[in-house]
Amino acid sequence: MFKKTATGSLRLWRAYQTVATADQAKRVAAYRAVDDILSSSHRVVGLGSGSTIEFALDRIAQKPELHSIAYVPTSFQTKHLILKHGLQLGSIDQYARISVTIDGADEVDRDLNAIKGGGACMFQERLVAQASETLVLIADDRKKSERLGTKSTRGIPVEVIPAALTTVKHSLETMFPHGCVQLRMATPSDKAGPVVTDNGNLVLDCQLGPIADPQAIYRKIKLVTGVLEVGIFDMAQVAYFGCINPSRVDIWHKSTSSATAQRN
Repeated sequence: MFKKTATGSLRLWRAYQTVATADQAKRVAAYRAVDDILSSSHRVVGLGSGSTIEFALDRIAQKPELHSIAYVPTSFQTKHLILKHGLQLGSIDQYARISVTIDGADEVDRDLNAIKGGGACMFQERLVAQASETLVLIADDRKKSERLGTKSTRGIPVEVIPAALTTVKHSLETMFPHGCVQLRMATPSDKAGPVVTDNGNLVLDCQLGPIADPQAIYRKIKLVTGVLEVGIFDMAQVAYFGCINPSRVDIWHKSTSSATAQRN
């Protein structure tokens, strides 16, 4: 019995260390992106969703010169964090054009194609990203990928209108017979049943393996009746990846599709 308990404790400790290291890397990326990208000259800034954006907001809150900016959230969670930090809250209804948006990603390839939607907010994220002059992605270096679809454990998130769930799932399974399409379920500690988006919809996670043409897959899925949004994005101009041991930030630019490593 003691041996099992000790083994379980070791696994728990290792899991904690992995999470702690990932959080450090996310913080490094978020802080560097805020320092490099944002300035008092920006009037409106979009903010994405997820744990990495929490670190970006922490950094913004530390810089008084950024407090006069209106921040447009892509989720209820981000809206709450903006208000918690005492920052100016904006909305896409108020601002048709946004100077820059900072958002997280689940996976990013060398061409800055990205899989997003781990937080089930991809419709709002695309709405804000498309209104933005510049889209900046931030993540830890585990999210870097040579080919999209090889790192994200869930696959491609697809936001689906509830009434169309069965038909959309069938269509995707027919479209991708070698893939795996699953309804995303909430964790038992949060709620029973499936994950529900801020729009009241459901999420299908599509594991398709390596993706040769991300935009072709995006268009194919988006045309299915009942699909609201697909978590494949190609609008980013730059991506910041936080690395630990040694501490540095890898910056990938859209224009060159190349990576440059810089130490903090």
